[in-house]
Amino acid sequence: MAQYIQLITTTARRSEAEQIAHSLIDERLAGCVQIVGPITSVYRWEGKVETSEEWQCVIKSRADLLGRLQETLRRLHPYQVPEMLALPVLDGNADYLRWMDGELRAGES
Repeated sequence: MAQYIQLITTTARRSEAEQIAHSLIDERLAGCVQIVGPITSVYRWEGKVETSEEWQCVIKSRADLLGRLQETLRRLHPYQVPEMLALPVLDGNADYLRWMDGELRAGES
């Protein structure tokens, strides 16, 4: 069975999250992208503590597509340093994972 991942990123605007989601689906790098928000993020940036309203994208994909997924996100993302945290999927509904495989591009070696 292929190894599956969820990649997390955030954007400042819902429209940016939707653009990223549609691009990843169109390029068959994600089977599904869930957009959650608005959320509140607190972080330190350039020496100051910031609080921002953001939109979180939960991107469902396979581990073998991670490199291409990260390259595409860097190209699309408006942030200077976008969050990209890949989390392994330990198990899942076999029917859902088969569906996702059918929606994703062929594996990359």
